Amino acid sequence: MTVNFQYVNTDVSEALSEFIQVKLDKLGEKFEFIISAQVYIKHNNNEHDAGKICNIELSLPGPRIFATSNERTYELAVNETIADLTRQLKKRKETYKTY
Repeated sequence: MTVNFQYVNTDVSEALSEFIQVKLDKLGEKFEFIISAQVYIKHNNNEHDAGKICNIELSLPGPRIFATSNERTYELAVNETIADLTRQLKKRKETYKTY
């Protein structure tokens, strides 16, 4: 699975990129039909409690899957986004099952 990172209004972080890469690799092992991932890390200065945004778009057969979250830290945002994607992928896998 290929992963493309884009950082918007924030500095590029190798540690964060590695953290996300590990999470997506685990997701790719569980759901082998994932082709690629687009990861957008954003910072919103207008929100005081949150403002760390993670958007992930997965390319796979059929429509793409997208999830986003806005949290206090980037790690929390990534974990929440991965959890949302996992729920969507489980639903998608149900439609792929052949009986």
